Amino acid sequence: MHVLVTGGAGYIGSHTVLQLLNEGHRVSVLDNFSNSSPESIRRVMGLSNLSVDVYRVDLLDEKLVNNTLTSVKPDAVIHFAGLKAVGESVTEPLKYYRNNVTGTLNLLDGMEVAGCRTLVFSSSATVYGESIALPLVEETPRSATNPYGRTKLHIEEMLEELGASDSRWSIANLRYFNPVGAHESGQIGEDPQGVPNNLMPYVAQVAIGRRDKVSVYGGDYQTPDGTGVRDYIHVEDLAAGHLAALDYLQTTTGVHVWNLGTGAGSSVLEVIEAFKRVSGQPVPFEIVARRTGDVAESYANAEKARLELGWKAERGLEQMVQDMWRWQKDNPMGFEADHLLELSDEELAAYLQQR
Repeated sequence: MHVLVTGGAGYIGSHTVLQLLNEGHRVSVLDNFSNSSPESIRRVMGLSNLSVDVYRVDLLDEKLVNNTLTSVKPDAVIHFAGLKAVGESVTEPLKYYRNNVTGTLNLLDGMEVAGCRTLVFSSSATVYGESIALPLVEETPRSATNPYGRTKLHIEEMLEELGASDSRWSIANLRYFNPVGAHESGQIGEDPQGVPNNLMPYVAQVAIGRRDKVSVYGGDYQTPDGTGVRDYIHVEDLAAGHLAALDYLQTTTGVHVWNLGTGAGSSVLEVIEAFKRVSGQPVPFEIVARRTGDVAESYANAEKARLELGWKAERGLEQMVQDMWRWQKDNPMGFEADHLLELSDEELAAYLQQR
């Protein structure tokens, strides 16, 4: 199958591209590299010893999106591309609606023109808002509490209405929880631009010495140690979930929804202790005031994915931290490949072939 992956150079995207290649699929990547590095795709090609067609395209460029989709003619699309920082979405909401919602509309139009109607969408557990009914199931009422989450919810609703209006579409909305970890080789992993927005990469950067300490938001929740509990899922398990959903869509139409999580939570202090244990490094932290909108606990019920997709998370917290630390230790400053963004498309294509 020929799969187009938007945002394929990003954290989850690059791991999914590698698994697609290893499963024998032909892969094309569409990315504007605003929060990712072409270096990740070069390393993916090195790990798989297979080639990927890379298109430097911004989804807001409607004409270029249409032309690219018409040229590529994919059998299916996995859609990761989008802005994802909750805090930034609060200060710049229109930027998020424009990029995430309008970009997805342009992608759908391009797919229609290209005759491709199979889509796996990267949604998020943020669509559940502040629900305290645990574990979270797919039927849990949706109510996002920030602009980022609302863009995901709006796209989900848009896809539901598209599927209801045209029975030729096969769509999966994957709501996943907290992606962490890295490929076991240490060659690809999470490389956030600027200050990390998520806990695990922040802890890793403290352990490697790039940052002084971890700020723990809230130490008085009704949890075993007073800190927030979240459902962390290994990025390799998450990528496998996308492939399972893609397989499922080959034999059915309509819009389908699945949670991707482990079904269990780990607290902030448990994550910090695991990093100290695995890395052998100190991870100083300070408990500060809670953040508005944070809930005490959030974890998935992923039984529907197990029953319908034959998928379940296989890796526990210890392996998540081990793989994350290997990536961070081998790449203390991330990919360090900003210079690649200055290359022309021809120069970038030549660079990507160097393995």
